[in-house]
Amino acid sequence: MILEWLFLDYNELSKQQLHKILIFRQEIFVVEQNCPYLDADEKDRFSHHLLGLKNHGQLVAYLRLVHAGISYPEISFGRIATHISFRSQGLGKRLMKEGLTRTEQMFGKNPIRISAQTHLVSFYTFFGFVSTGKNYLEDGIPHTEMLRKI
Repeated sequence: MILEWLFLDYNELSKQQLHKILIFRQEIFVVEQNCPYLDADEKDRFSHHLLGLKNHGQLVAYLRLVHAGISYPEISFGRIATHISFRSQGLGKRLMKEGLTRTEQMFGKNPIRISAQTHLVSFYTFFGFVSTGKNYLEDGIPHTEMLRKI
């Protein structure tokens, strides 16, 4: 599958791109996971947004890089998701590789912290993330804090 990757600061996003992102995230994190919470938050304004676009701009993969000092002292990744129609095709791995590459190109080698859904810990371990030992419920879903050191 050929994808176009866009890595944009909040201020670089068009209104249409932001609209696609918000719909995409709500479809997955609110509707699919049956988890009512406020997805759009102030962190979006202090983030870079990685969009994986297929064909004529269909958003099929997304990752939010929150700048250091906003969620954690380190850069953090969040809202990592692939469209339900494209799962189990390796797209999540492509998304993470692209996110790590773009992050290093833009910010250099830095630690990255994530709040991983616990059932995905082994997926993130593949990319060098290690559990910090903090396990908690976030919006009723078990999460594990993970850190990727440099």
